[in-house]
Amino acid sequence: MTGVPASAAGGTSSANDAPASAGSGAASGGAPSGAMSGSVSGGVPSGGVSAGGASSDAPGVVESGLPGGPRPARGAKVVAAAVNQASVWNIANFLTMLRLLLVPGFVALMLADGGYDPAMRSFAWAAFAIAMITDLFDGHLARTYDLVTDFGKIADPIADKAIMGAALICLSSLGDLPWWVTVVILGRELGITLLRFLVIRYGVIPASRGGKLKTLTQGIAVGMYVLALTGWLATLRFWVMAAAVVLTVLTGLDYVRQAIVLRRQGIAERAAASEETES
Repeated sequence: MTGVPASAAGGTSSANDAPASAGSGAASGGAPSGAMSGSVSGGVPSGGVSAGGASSDAPGVVESGLPGGPRPARGAKVVAAAVNQASVWNIANFLTMLRLLLVPGFVALMLADGGYDPAMRSFAWAAFAIAMITDLFDGHLARTYDLVTDFGKIADPIADKAIMGAALICLSSLGDLPWWVTVVILGRELGITLLRFLVIRYGVIPASRGGKLKTLTQGIAVGMYVLALTGWLATLRFWVMAAAVVLTVLTGLDYVRQAIVLRRQGIAERAAASEETES
């Protein structure tokens, strides 16, 4: 019949070939491929599953609604977990562990021969200096080379406070440093750590420049007290320690202020979000 339009003839052909076109995902009438794949899988919504059966939301994991079809790659999550566990063993965490292991050695050297042997105090200073240097490097390496782990987040502050606390307690027990200085410094460190945990639901208090300067000043002052210094050096270390105590108190008060502001902002944001949800 020469008078029949070409579109009518094409429509008959596409109707006869409908099963084949549905299986391949091609639709002559402009129907979405997702509709075709849904019809093939027995009417189950694809939810982002393409005609071939591969989910676009989970690359590498194959899904299918057909019996006996491809199964999900169950080993994918296991492999990812193994990679995360292996990342714990890195240079940054190694330096943190080294700092923790230096603590008992430092205490033993500080208290050897009654704590007044200049040679032993020099070795103790070397251990303390290594601990302070590794404290600078492990955080830098972790951030630069993406080596931040949950273990490092917990162990690093513990190692920092362990070596500083051990040095201060040893110096005060030997009579080289007043106990009130040790109480102020350690009380501030433990208090700010607890404060961070209390307001972590509202946000993180960032480390300030004053806090970094405080850490550096404390390290220099304690290191000078660990050494058996006399004369003008002994006088100098007194003033360095005085500066460290002042910075310790001022930065501690600043952290408290930041925590209060952060908490108020968090409460206000939650109240605003709750009002929007109710409305």
